[in-house]
Amino acid sequence: MERNKAYFTSDAHLGLDVHEEPLKVERRLVRWLDSIKEDAAYLFLLGDMFDYWFEYRHVVPKGFTRFIGKLGELSDLGVQIYLFAGNHDIWMFDYFPKEIGAKVIDGSFEIDLYGKHFFMAHGDGLGDPSRSFRFIRAFFRNKLCQRLYKGIHPWFTVPLGFAWSRHSRKSKIGDPSESYLGRDREYMVLFSEEHAKKQNNVDFYVYGHRHIMLDLEIQDGKRVIILGDWITHFSYACFDGEKFELRQIEESELPKKD
Repeated sequence: MERNKAYFTSDAHLGLDVHEEPLKVERRLVRWLDSIKEDAAYLFLLGDMFDYWFEYRHVVPKGFTRFIGKLGELSDLGVQIYLFAGNHDIWMFDYFPKEIGAKVIDGSFEIDLYGKHFFMAHGDGLGDPSRSFRFIRAFFRNKLCQRLYKGIHPWFTVPLGFAWSRHSRKSKIGDPSESYLGRDREYMVLFSEEHAKKQNNVDFYVYGHRHIMLDLEIQDGKRVIILGDWITHFSYACFDGEKFELRQIEESELPKKD
């Protein structure tokens, strides 16, 4: 089978105990990855695949072995994997490039795929009006702060990181801002519209972060795609050179369980 498709997903938040059965979510994600391995040429994971991730020089968080192992298998098969740092798994450094050959992207990224130009990012910080969020984002990405954090033993930092991440996610459950706010209030849509005025060659703007599914046409046929998540939507997108589709996982399309 020819490898001629690009797949996109985000916001699995693996390790999050909001999932009723966290391991079940990881297994479902792995089954989806298994379902695309024959025709995938590209796999874009647009951030927050982990609910918390911090790499020390010789230590990474335990768990997620099924997911990481499947990524390694896809990479070995020739799939090009792009792993974006989100706002929960900011601190990815060289583990994934060395271990599975994935490219780690921190920030926005542009690429031509099958004659179309894509602008991609996790989405945090793109036009977000919240000053407190922008401050926290800058603080977490500060190199000095990262070095100081690395100086604390993982016995303390890993539980702290998961506790902070869990509180952050749970505090948004039921928040009206977690629903679609409308074209004139969705800051990633507003950012994309402004960006398109300055750079006219983008065909698709693709984001994660917002935990909503959105496929919206803006000026000149350009489209803004927000990928949903693996908490409530179990969603992904696929581009085959002609059609770009935002989909939800159907159990019937997944490989059968062992």
